[in-house]
Amino acid sequence: MNTLIKLEIVRTLRNKKFMFFSVLYPAALYLLIAGGASTTEIVKGTHLTLPLLMMVSMASFGAITAVLMGNSERIAKEREKGWVRQLRLTALPGRGYVTAKVASAAVVSLPSILVVFAVAAAVKNVRMDSAWQWFALTGAIWAGSIVFAALGVAVGYLATGDAVRPITMIIYFGLSILGGLWMPTSTFPKWLQNIAEWVPTHAYAGLGQAIEQGGAPHMKDVSILVAYLVLFAGAAAWLYRKDTRKA
Repeated sequence: MNTLIKLEIVRTLRNKKFMFFSVLYPAALYLLIAGGASTTEIVKGTHLTLPLLMMVSMASFGAITAVLMGNSERIAKEREKGWVRQLRLTALPGRGYVTAKVASAAVVSLPSILVVFAVAAAVKNVRMDSAWQWFALTGAIWAGSIVFAALGVAVGYLATGDAVRPITMIIYFGLSILGGLWMPTSTFPKWLQNIAEWVPTHAYAGLGQAIEQGGAPHMKDVSILVAYLVLFAGAAAWLYRKDTRKA
């Protein structure tokens, strides 16, 4: 299993196109959205300035890009090419294959988080009251990305190689926009805000926003993410077993 994990990590790091969209694209979006924003004006309903708010949003967006886009497309294409079937002939357990995919995605998601933080600090002079907040932010966003890694595995086993990209893009942008990663949900109509509160990306961003304000993540956000993790992981396991029976 360790050998496969190393192989997956090397393959991911060599994919320059994927690395660009996972690591540099979220930082570029941060500059586009928050580059000219005030560093003192508070965004309505958030208690945070736009540079602070979007720093967490774009770091979360970058992590989702790495774990969701990477996992879903790779798994679907590997199933189509027969690579997954070949791995089943070895002693590698199914959980080993899934673990390798999550690990390789996590390697890319961490740099994407750190690059957004570095750009925010350098360009918008974003600062935290205490050093622990930076470490807590990084840990919370990185750990929370596991939810979307599980979703990526599920989509990879659900979709065919031709269909996986459009399906993933719809999920990817839909969750990002509805969860408030691209714009504060306080700008949404009230009925849409009520829906957004139960979207995993909204809870995901909420982890970092709570830490930025000097507190601990809200239990509601943590509970929502745990529930989605169980749902996505369960779906991934069921689809993997279903795919195994077909092979």
